[in-house]
Amino acid sequence: MQAIILAAGLGRRLGEFTAGNTKCMVPVNGVMLIDRMLMQLQRLPLSRIVVVIGYEGEKLRRHISESFPGLNVEYVENEIYDKTNNIYSLWLAREVMQDDDTLLLESDIIVDDAVIDMIYASEYPDVALVARYEPWMDGTMVRLDDDDNIISFIPKKAFSYNDIDSYYKTVNIYKFSREFAVKRYLPFLEAYIKVLGDNEYYEQVLRVITLVDTTGIKALPIGDMPWYEIDDVQDLRIAETIFADVDSRLEKLQHSYGGYWRYPGLKDFCYLVNPYFPEEKMIEEMKSNFDVLLRNYPSGMGVNSLLGAKYFGVRHDYVVTGNGAAELIKALMEHSEGRLGVTTPTFEEYPNRMSKDDVEVFVPDNCDYRYTADDMMDYFSDKDIKTLLVINPDNPSGNFIPRHDLMRLVDWTRDRGIRLVVDESFVDFADGDDNTLLHNTVLEGARHLVVVKSISKSYGVPGLRLGVLVSADTELVRVIRSSCAIWNINSFGEYYMQIFGKYEKSYEKACCKIRKVRDAMYESLLDVGYLRVIPSAANYFLCEVTSRFTAAELTRLLLDRYGLLIKNCSGKRGFPDGSQFIRIAVRDTADNRLLVDALKSL
Repeated sequence: MQAIILAAGLGRRLGEFTAGNTKCMVPVNGVMLIDRMLMQLQRLPLSRIVVVIGYEGEKLRRHISESFPGLNVEYVENEIYDKTNNIYSLWLAREVMQDDDTLLLESDIIVDDAVIDMIYASEYPDVALVARYEPWMDGTMVRLDDDDNIISFIPKKAFSYNDIDSYYKTVNIYKFSREFAVKRYLPFLEAYIKVLGDNEYYEQVLRVITLVDTTGIKALPIGDMPWYEIDDVQDLRIAETIFADVDSRLEKLQHSYGGYWRYPGLKDFCYLVNPYFPEEKMIEEMKSNFDVLLRNYPSGMGVNSLLGAKYFGVRHDYVVTGNGAAELIKALMEHSEGRLGVTTPTFEEYPNRMSKDDVEVFVPDNCDYRYTADDMMDYFSDKDIKTLLVINPDNPSGNFIPRHDLMRLVDWTRDRGIRLVVDESFVDFADGDDNTLLHNTVLEGARHLVVVKSISKSYGVPGLRLGVLVSADTELVRVIRSSCAIWNINSFGEYYMQIFGKYEKSYEKACCKIRKVRDAMYESLLDVGYLRVIPSAANYFLCEVTSRFTAAELTRLLLDRYGLLIKNCSGKRGFPDGSQFIRIAVRDTADNRLLVDALKSL
């Protein structure tokens, strides 16, 4: 058996990375794509490796000869690489394909070693590696029958999102027998080029064969084995994350701050989102208006503030609707004077907007980081602060101050001329009814009160980036509005707020359901011997790692072995030096069970 690597392309979409450099020489975590592929192939008993070169071909030839001096590598040159596509590169190697069975690989693919071993060891003479369709994938799709025969190739023009459940993406690694190449593929390849030209893809020929007859090519699904196709800079970043060592992968994921849908097999127990809302009917309504929303400008700040007011049942001149709560937090802290009082450990977006000298920190004197309104009043009574922050329920501790106690803190801060900021992004997860401060009567009796609420978390729509800031201090509201762009909310977010009222009962049921799921997860986590689980009023648990692992080790193990991402909280302000804490999000029952089983298996 031999191998053919197609490596003639320009790789324009990689920009600076392929300026004067061929695409397969781009490094992923310090190792060039071509080097990784050749190292994988040299482990196999291949008669030769043939590389089809084009753009910067001599540079690639020189690099391979210097880096792999003992490897039997031959070259075929595509001199018109800038006017043709990979169908022509393969045509130039047609005589090679007639000599032996062939592994065919594209040089912009990065795969795990086991993927190469899988196709080489396959009992089938003609086989294609495939992966189930994921949203990040582009290019040729195939359909399979029940026996994993490829029955059709789906080109880009025929792709239908209604059929994605039946699609597999070709991994662009094939094994062709000499017999298949000589008797079937190469004759069709020659005819295709004569009729349709040489600026096409070689997989189009396989599609034509399936239109005439079955290809006889088996599909070999790779399951969860890691692979990625690198076409642009974003692909490169994702590939570096997927193929990094576990420590580097964890760091890269944490610094991505989301976008985890790009990483197949990863389950996110880090970000805190309601899995039971929106309901399917609401999603369908959003989808049905996709074209209209995509092609039209959203309304400006004035209209979206009206929608935010309608959403929460408060006066419109009290509301700023933001591009996520983060936009509003930034604006609020920029317009806050004096020192800020906070209780830690907590959500650090607020204090991080200020210098450390301007933050007065209260750390509860108990191992569960519980505190009450009285505790806050006792601590801050003699402190020079102008603003007091309450995250309720708090993140990551899950501590919750009931509304009647919180109202005493509202009165206390008003009497002392302190602005009270209450972030109640998780309040709908707390037990009991009507825990919110978003009532006109409450706001009008306390103009110093500012309530911030993220719509991402409890409403389950983080991709829409919505949040509100509400206060009867209309001058502050005016200032915050002026700090935001006129079109800070997109049309999808605007429409979601417009139709939410129809689904409010469904939302209440979703919150009720996640409370029950949270309580069940708490009982399950108690069985994990090396964790001390702290009760929570929100949709997450703060857990102390008491033995066997550090928090960092546990976080790494769960990612490496199970693809589960949790939050290592040990570096947060408020925890003693050397303490080991993690935070675990509550997902749906099946995912929670998966996490608990993984924790127990360790």
